[in-house]
Amino acid sequence: MKRKILSVLLTAAFVAATIAGCGGAAQQAADTAAQTADAAADTAAAAEEKVEETADAAADAAADTAATVEEAAEEVQEAAGGSGDVINVGFAQVGHESDWRTASTKSAQDVFSEANGYNLSFVDCDNDSAAQLEAVRGFIEQGVDYIIIDPIVSTGWDTVLTECDDAGIPVIVIDRTIDDSDKYVSWVGSDFLTEGKAAGEWLKAYAEKQGIKEINALIIQGTTGSSAQIGRTDGFSEIADREGWTILDKQTGDFTEEGGQQVMESYCKSYAGKFNVVVCENDNEAFGAMTAMDNAGVKYGPGNDVILISYDACTAGLKEVQAGKITADFECNPLAAPTVEGVIQTLQSGGTPEKQILVPDNWYALPDQIVDFSVDGNAQKMIEVTDEVIEAQY
Repeated sequence: MKRKILSVLLTAAFVAATIAGCGGAAQQAADTAAQTADAAADTAAAAEEKVEETADAAADAAADTAATVEEAAEEVQEAAGGSGDVINVGFAQVGHESDWRTASTKSAQDVFSEANGYNLSFVDCDNDSAAQLEAVRGFIEQGVDYIIIDPIVSTGWDTVLTECDDAGIPVIVIDRTIDDSDKYVSWVGSDFLTEGKAAGEWLKAYAEKQGIKEINALIIQGTTGSSAQIGRTDGFSEIADREGWTILDKQTGDFTEEGGQQVMESYCKSYAGKFNVVVCENDNEAFGAMTAMDNAGVKYGPGNDVILISYDACTAGLKEVQAGKITADFECNPLAAPTVEGVIQTLQSGGTPEKQILVPDNWYALPDQIVDFSVDGNAQKMIEVTDEVIEAQY
């Protein structure tokens, strides 16, 4: 535009100069035209300078706005806890055999949600070890970022964990343990051996308080070969052997209510009148055992013929404690997922998590069944079951 204006002005000046050659009046007109051209040129230059200044100011403002937007995006991304990318997690769960398992699954689904920046691939392995191995291999093929395993059994894992390691996928083990491989970054769960010992030490102290001189116990075990079954059986048996108690029989109820009922029905026939303690290695087995004893006319619970001990301490289990049916319940905390997320975030930030992380457990009973006891020299605390305690439980 500036060039066009100058062109016009120069043309006008030329015309004026030509006219000037024709006389004085013309010269005056030419001078006037030249002055006008100079003023117009100055005005055009000032206008162009103003436009350039405005454009520069607009560019600066746009740059400032872009920087502000970028900074805000970085702040949001930082608040989200990482790069903003979704973290893909594969979880191979044991199954759905118990209230405990349901709570464990829900905890993982709540924590590893889309809203929290995760994409969870979940497989219910329905207590099938072969299916669980294939589920893990499926996660490797998917290229997930992390794999969580709650192992059905504690052995047979070295090959598939080596495959995970070769693929560069960190594995986190929860709840039950893996005994034939260390190719996982962390295990998060409860101390099953301590749970078993706690039940045994409690029974010793409680029997002494009640004046019970002889213990004849039946055990309904969990899934054979699982670390929970092994730890609880070994822990309780250690105390039983030390105290000279009689273990009449041990059979698996597979951590299910149906299994607990079937085993207890057999016990009621084979050991009628011979047992005064029943140990169920989870609450659902205890529910089944209660049905079988009800049908057989066996009286159990505080003040009755049979002391009923259970593990897990789920909400339904604590309700049976409160109802005077389960004499004492030893917790196994299913809410490992928040701790697992902590492991993942440690890895995300380049840190090294602990190899073994214990979640806290508690022991529960009614006031008359709360006694003082120790496990391996460590004093234990029991919690009275109340409505508030039940409401807060998983």
